[in-house]
Amino acid sequence: MGIGLRQDKERVTLEEIRIRVGHALQRHPLCRNVQFDIMSVPRTARGGNWTISLHSVEPAALWEASDIVADIQAAYDLLMPAELSSAA
Repeated sequence: MGIGLRQDKERVTLEEIRIRVGHALQRHPLCRNVQFDIMSVPRTARGGNWTISLHSVEPAALWEASDIVADIQAAYDLLMPAELSSAA
């Protein structure tokens, strides 16, 4: 049984995900100093194909930052480079 793409996720580029995560974290007062890296990964059993590494997270901001990222991961799927070239 293959892993299917969830149709309810919007397909966006890595840069678009980076911008959305950055803006979302900046809107929350506890998460404004959180630094992060976003990476493309092979599709997981849960359907995701990108992950995030949070840095410089204050203990009070950890749960909030994790919730923000989880919401964005549930909404967006990474558009792969091969898909970008075929769309052009």
